[in-house]
Amino acid sequence: MASNRPVFSAVSSSARQLLLLLRCISFAKKAQVRISPEGLRFSTEEGSVMEAFVFLDKALFSSYTYNAPLPPSSQDDPPDPPTFEISLTSLLETLNIFSLSDPNASKRPGDYDNFTAHRLNRHLGINAFSNHTLGMTGVCTFSYDGEGSPLSIHMSESGVTTTCDLTTYEADSAEEIPFSRDSLAVKTIMRSTYLLDAVTELSSMSPAHLTMVASPTSRAGADLSLSAAGALGSAIVDFTTHTSSETPVLETFYCPNKTSASFKFGLFKHAQRAMAVATKVSLRMDEEGVLSLQFLVEVGAGSGGGGGEGCAFVDFRIVPLVEGEGELDGAGAEDTDSD
Repeated sequence: MASNRPVFSAVSSSARQLLLLLRCISFAKKAQVRISPEGLRFSTEEGSVMEAFVFLDKALFSSYTYNAPLPPSSQDDPPDPPTFEISLTSLLETLNIFSLSDPNASKRPGDYDNFTAHRLNRHLGINAFSNHTLGMTGVCTFSYDGEGSPLSIHMSESGVTTTCDLTTYEADSAEEIPFSRDSLAVKTIMRSTYLLDAVTELSSMSPAHLTMVASPTSRAGADLSLSAAGALGSAIVDFTTHTSSETPVLETFYCPNKTSASFKFGLFKHAQRAMAVATKVSLRMDEEGVLSLQFLVEVGAGSGGGGGEGCAFVDFRIVPLVEGEGELDGAGAEDTDSD
């Protein structure tokens, strides 16, 4: 039996918060959206070598309503939660309409000024979701009526309103990059700014790939090293649990055996926005070399309906280069420079 109820509707008191989270995965033009009773899940990918996920928990919204799609008949099983694709570029432009106070809104994701501003704000005690940086307090309403319907966004602030209907497309059935949480070769937690600083330092070499080496904890040497080489030279950044400070660089570290893997450097640059706005990052690599970066982003008071402190997570999975692929990429880049 048909129903006139929308499958999903939600209201946010600040689209700015959602915008900052979704920008973390904006390296792709389209995003896959999955609506569930718990919240919205957005995912993007680059080929089959990188995936990124953002989960917007229903607690981030002042109201959240999910009505499960009805089966064709009472004898059929309930359908799966709605999944579709939308233009992520259009969604970000819509959420950014009232962000006139953000001078960096028009900058490309790779611009370092954005990251510097976020880091300075954090040192001043202002996180990405605090009231000091919201820049807008308008009401943003989302709704989705069902399969084939657009994702509708209605925004209102100070008497100014705008409505945008984003066309939804059938989602691809591609499988996620497999990651074995039960067979980890490396696991560590550190401040996200440390990883951002390392990637920024290595990027000055114009490298084609990044190599990660982890060793069992010892009294001497680094526990985790990131290295890169390019046309402008080579560099290595070491992380260790051994420090005179009460807060070690690596807050936790697990590595039973020495292991290493190489990745395309450009994929790490895709994650720089997440590195900039996050507080901490959990870095894990399974025995197949697949890398998982899970960023914790603090959500300030007033983000949802409860008025308390919370957090959101942005996840990246990166596939390693096969043996010899990194050397070939580096050689190719070197030849291009010499020409």
